[in-house]
Amino acid sequence: MRRVLVVGAGPAGFMAAAKAAEAGASVRLLEKMKQPGRKMMITGKGRCNITNVAPIADIVQNIPGNGTFLYSVLHAFDNEAVRTFFRDLGVETKVERGGRVFPVSDRAVDAVDALLVRLHELGVKIETEAQVAEILVTEGRAVGVVLASGAKIDADAVVLATGGASYPGTGSTGDGYAMARALGHTVKDILPSLVPLVTEEDWVKDAQGLSLRNVRVTLLSDGKKIGEEFGEMMFTHFGVTGPIILSLSRKAAQALAAGKFVEIVLDLKPALTPEIFAARVQRDFDKYRNKVLKNAMRDLLPGKLIAPVLDAAYLSPEKPVHDLLRVERTRLAGTIKHLVLTVEKTRPIAEAIVTAGGVSTKEIDPKTMESKLVSGIYFAGEVVDVDGLTGGYNLQAAFSMGAAAGRWSAAPVEGLEEGTSDFEGKMHDG
Repeated sequence: MRRVLVVGAGPAGFMAAAKAAEAGASVRLLEKMKQPGRKMMITGKGRCNITNVAPIADIVQNIPGNGTFLYSVLHAFDNEAVRTFFRDLGVETKVERGGRVFPVSDRAVDAVDALLVRLHELGVKIETEAQVAEILVTEGRAVGVVLASGAKIDADAVVLATGGASYPGTGSTGDGYAMARALGHTVKDILPSLVPLVTEEDWVKDAQGLSLRNVRVTLLSDGKKIGEEFGEMMFTHFGVTGPIILSLSRKAAQALAAGKFVEIVLDLKPALTPEIFAARVQRDFDKYRNKVLKNAMRDLLPGKLIAPVLDAAYLSPEKPVHDLLRVERTRLAGTIKHLVLTVEKTRPIAEAIVTAGGVSTKEIDPKTMESKLVSGIYFAGEVVDVDGLTGGYNLQAAFSMGAAAGRWSAAPVEGLEEGTSDFEGKMHDG
């Protein structure tokens, strides 16, 4: 019986342990926190967006961080397989806007509990507060791990599913990167992804709490367009957040890390061409020609944006509408469709939903998730240099990588003598 160690009890680790046990391996799942599945508990705002119903090609497109690397594992364990897996565990799912899939109960804890029950049924031994300090390698092959306590555990294969560096309170503190480096692996620069952006302008503090729908945001790096999203966003005391901001944040983080000057441009009226919108402004101002500007714009903008937009257009809020020059009206309309914010930085990586960067995909077999450098080492989940947008894509990637790593880590290796000792008794003092 193959002895498989899975390091990290998150989505990828859960799936790897389940699939390895289903394939006949004796499995131990090691988690350094007191409670397994803590990060999965908070995904989807506590509702657990387990996957997306989009075709595989679309899923890959929504994983800008090396999505093409996942083609093989996604085909082997796709979104329908994920839904079937959870349905068999008693967790029915539903599809919401954007193809997002959630448990019908809207409770992430139900998905986590079902996974734990399944692992128990399969005989997986889950050990919490078991922090791995080192992976043991002999003659180019993994032979076990050393815990922080000094205890050693022998194994025929080790699955590294330690997560990234976001939400460290859940256990994702970047430990896997250090272990991968110690094995000789390249770890690509770690950056926050799906993270709010901090802006330079002070006026955002006054607009905090304001949510905008149906706006377009363009991301610029040294004046060059590098991304664009349409949808919802929100102002905060430090800058901006919301779905479209999070989707652009990966590219913003990369540009900032490269020393680029980063801006976002808000089109507050994207449904209207500049000409049509200019005519709309003229109609409003004809209607309110006897008012001052700040009171004549209530139909055009939310109240919290009137002052900053007028300031950006170099117009006094107290100026009477009937005194407004045509060139000033044109400038105002242009500002509403081109409101610029300067991005100073992202929020800390600890606040990011996912981590960009990680173990280089060039050093991992895309079919089996096994290391190309050290036999018997498998990677799964956020520790790998793979990251997606919001919408269930990251959990799908974790489940697919975990399923592949679990199945293949349990497969007998040609020419390798099978372990005969009882895996349950293979831990001894270091």
